[in-house]
Amino acid sequence: MKLKKCTVCGKYTLKDVCTCGGRADTVKPPRFSLEDKYGKYRRKLKRGG
Repeated sequence: MKLKKCTVCGKYTLKDVCTCGGRADTVKPPRFSLEDKYGKYRRKLKRGG
């Protein structure tokens, strides 16, 4: 059983088809990289500055 996200409405579900009728795809985390290109922007957004 894997967590899936609807491609139409964005809700999370465990089923292959969402309650809205849209297709649900598996959710994957972003790939880890030591050279974090966008880390500076994430930290800035988190700090509110």
